[in-house]
Amino acid sequence: MGDARATILIVENEPEIRRFLRSALGAEGYKVVESATARRGSIDAASHKPDLAIVDLGLPDFDGVDVVRRIRQWSSMPVIVLSARVQERAKIEALDAGADDYVTKPFGIGELLARVRAGLRNAVRPACGGKVLKLGDVSVDLDARTARRGDDPVHLTPIEHKIVAQLSRHLGMVVTHRELLAEVWGPTHVDDTHYLRIYMKQLRDKLEKDPVQPRYFITETGVGYRLLADE
Repeated sequence: MGDARATILIVENEPEIRRFLRSALGAEGYKVVESATARRGSIDAASHKPDLAIVDLGLPDFDGVDVVRRIRQWSSMPVIVLSARVQERAKIEALDAGADDYVTKPFGIGELLARVRAGLRNAVRPACGGKVLKLGDVSVDLDARTARRGDDPVHLTPIEHKIVAQLSRHLGMVVTHRELLAEVWGPTHVDDTHYLRIYMKQLRDKLEKDPVQPRYFITETGVGYRLLADE
């Protein structure tokens, strides 16, 4: 069951989808606030102070990306975009505006609930200190900058540790190519996506059981990467 204290804001103009989400989220123990327009959603985000927002892009008054931007002006709450727009450009624009994740319609409710749980976990995770990632039989100590597969050490380069650390700050959520490149290599390298392809292959070779079918280092084609971990 979800944390009964967690409030989820749904900004969605289709009544059927709002009802579906209200039922599914309510069954998981979440309190739900609904908004049918971008303007109402922006007001409700400020007045209800939800723990997470789910925002559609195709709203009747103005674009959902603007809702994301307005929320980001004052809040770091997790924002999941739920949209029928499947183009990479639309995903990148929403994520660059400050969304934490992007789910396309039609969607599976199980996947969406998993993204909600990941977003809420990310929101309460301490910014630093004492974090050990469990990736199957691999453990990565982010503070000590060490990795082990069982009892055997795994050597990660400083750059590889930086990538893992940055992805872990948004565990379960999409991190865009530009964000990763800016954080790891600096703002002058935001277009050097080939760096990420090289280092992601190295990380999968070292940390995944099957690098060809990765379980933890997930590619979001054209957008970025997502790091999953075992609870």
